[in-house]
Amino acid sequence: MEKILIVEDDIKIADYLKSYIEKYGYEVTIATDFEKIMDTFRSVQPKLLLLDINLPSYDGYYWCRQVRKESICPVIFISARTGEMDQVMALENGGDDFITKPFHPDIVMAKIRSQLRRAYGEYATKFEERMLIQDGLTLYPERLELHFNSNMTQLTKKETDILENLLDRYPRVAGRQDLLEKLWDDQAYVDENTLNVNITRVRKKLQEVGIENAVETVRGAGYRLRITWKEEDE
Repeated sequence: MEKILIVEDDIKIADYLKSYIEKYGYEVTIATDFEKIMDTFRSVQPKLLLLDINLPSYDGYYWCRQVRKESICPVIFISARTGEMDQVMALENGGDDFITKPFHPDIVMAKIRSQLRRAYGEYATKFEERMLIQDGLTLYPERLELHFNSNMTQLTKKETDILENLLDRYPRVAGRQDLLEKLWDDQAYVDENTLNVNITRVRKKLQEVGIENAVETVRGAGYRLRITWKEEDE
């Protein structure tokens, strides 16, 4: 059963959408904590997100950008805003479609089905999934997943990019400047400590699949992948 997440602060609209969509066999969750949308998103792992623009604290554009850091699931904006610029902003911030309020539920269902087909079904782009493999450690960049033996952990987009760079460069050093340029478009606004924080997160993700001390800091240069798990077996 495919999961759909609704982020809408008008509870009557949210309940109406949930009730209608569930008639077609989907599992629907309504977000209730508008401070922690990403926590809900990670917990639900939806196949599609219905997202309002006018929300408490942060608007839908903000949350769509956060989702796009971790997922490529379809995002359909539903909003009372009818201006062309609002629709442009929705698409520019990572949305896939836009529905204006008031809406007919059949239109919502048609757009949901269309986006699910495009993303996962008969119209989905066919490609050979990339895998980066090094001595049993397997990274799936499109899935944002890291596998080792029978263990798997989910990654963020930046964690995936760092590991992809380390695997591509192995056994060479991945330079700090190269990583900054790859991960952030405008390095001028990135604190030097930001990369250190993300490297620490990558090390923790490696620990989650059972690998210790695999990312080596090369002073004055950058970082290098070490195949410590192979050394442990020898």
